[in-house]
Amino acid sequence: MKLNILAFAAHPDDIELACAGTLAKHSEMGENIGVIDLTQGEMGTRGTPEQRLDEAAASADILGLRVRENLGFNDAFFKNDLAHQTEIVKKIRQYQPNIILANAISDRHPDHGRASELISESVFLAGLKKFETIDDNGKVQEAYRPNKVYHYIQSLPIKPDFVVDVSGQWQKKMNSIKAFDSQFYKPDSEEPETYISSPRFMKMIEARAMEFGQIIGVDYAEGFTVERYLGVKDLNGLI
Repeated sequence: MKLNILAFAAHPDDIELACAGTLAKHSEMGENIGVIDLTQGEMGTRGTPEQRLDEAAASADILGLRVRENLGFNDAFFKNDLAHQTEIVKKIRQYQPNIILANAISDRHPDHGRASELISESVFLAGLKKFETIDDNGKVQEAYRPNKVYHYIQSLPIKPDFVVDVSGQWQKKMNSIKAFDSQFYKPDSEEPETYISSPRFMKMIEARAMEFGQIIGVDYAEGFTVERYLGVKDLNGLI
């Protein structure tokens, strides 16, 4: 299946917090959207890897994803090296997305910045004909490189290069976040409080979306940074 958008995430719930509204919007437009989580979040304080996989599947249904996979990399210990790059390249060549979304270029969690670099370098390698990869059926994959790579914004307040209006998808985004029941704020939870389980964290997510939305005169928006200059055919398509 060819995907219009393929979003990579260091952990299950990264895309929900950062760009779920955008993915939901494109899914509603009839596009094929996929998410590949690099790890199962097994180093997280709350919940279990099994719970995270179930929660990711529930979120995928909410967002209308056509694909959601988990590569099973070691949480907190995966590297930007040949072995991990090869697995990413195989997925890029398998799904041939028009657009790739990746973690923030730098962030509070070191996995996010490392994943960002891993994805960016793998995108380049995916276009090299002499970088050979084999698919699950034992066939040599063709080289393929999407020309659009955008990085979603996570915990740190990075200035976006563009923002996407997700006002119509805001409730769907919040429902996808709530699918990760083990991770976020629950008044009756007996698990330890973490940075993301605090009610303050959820307020920050909403406040940032409202701030980005205010910039373009809408209720909620999600922000992205780019690796290459954006080009437009004319000025009529700008908000």
